[in-house]
Amino acid sequence: MNSELDGCPIKNRRQVITLLGGALLLQSCASIGSGSGQRSGATGASSGSPADNAVGASSGSTADQGLAPAGPVTVPRAPWALALGGGAARGLAHVGVIQVLERAGLVPDMVVGTSAGALVGALWASGMDAATLRSVALSFDQSSLGDWAFSTRALLKGQALADFVNRHVANRPIERFPRRFAATAVDLWSGKLVVFDRGNAGIAVRASAAVPGVFQPVQVAGREYVDGGLASPVPVRIARSMGAKRVLAVDISAKPQFQATQSLAELLMQTINIMGEHLGQAEIAEADLVLRPEVFQRSAIDFSTRPEAIAEGEKVMLASLGKWRQTLGLTGS
Repeated sequence: MNSELDGCPIKNRRQVITLLGGALLLQSCASIGSGSGQRSGATGASSGSPADNAVGASSGSTADQGLAPAGPVTVPRAPWALALGGGAARGLAHVGVIQVLERAGLVPDMVVGTSAGALVGALWASGMDAATLRSVALSFDQSSLGDWAFSTRALLKGQALADFVNRHVANRPIERFPRRFAATAVDLWSGKLVVFDRGNAGIAVRASAAVPGVFQPVQVAGREYVDGGLASPVPVRIARSMGAKRVLAVDISAKPQFQATQSLAELLMQTINIMGEHLGQAEIAEADLVLRPEVFQRSAIDFSTRPEAIAEGEKVMLASLGKWRQTLGLTGS
């Protein structure tokens, strides 16, 4: 669908895809110090106030002057978040997790995503049901997102990704989503983690997935933003800063012990995997429950086994459904 891609020789195209896959495996290269990021809108207007809209558990006494309550007292449940990590094609496992949650009637109060997690999270938070989300995941043509730039800074522009998202969310800004959503990115100039929780959804996802060297940095209001995985591969702390009292995290990152190291490209990817493995451990440990679908041996650019990747997400969520209900203080399994 892209004339520049069609004109690229097969051998060179494979080399480019290999490079793309290696970079897409990039995990966090800096840890978060404070646990909360600067919040921004994808339109460029920064927000100075923290986005904490947690449901307040205000309670008044009904037992006045010895009178018994008229009925059972309902205690508002603690708000919870779904934190979706990055991993390119492995992000299809997020779809399976969401399918199980939706069938069980467990809808999070907020969805926070990094990179591939931001893409899946934005579509679902926009009001798309799990069945439609699965249909989109199985049918989209990943080559249509390859808007080649061939600049000195990156291989791909990334605008096609933004257009894809905006088309599927009906061009609505994030603040008009029925579910609260945020995507993480990193300010290229300051190195700080930022949160896009309002404004243009496509730009927010594009910034969150802008792997340096692969996608061009995203310019918003005179600043440039790149992949949120550089600072937060699974955005647990951002979910906490948004008011979540419980966090269900989904980690789809590549694990070093399963990767080849024979070629220069493989060695580079393994180095990145090792860094990400160590730097991301502390933040992931702060989640109430961490799901790790069996997709860590899959290539970040392998979209050929989409149903299997989705099934792995379903499998791990089903196995943990009872435990998550208990974590939320719900009865039954």
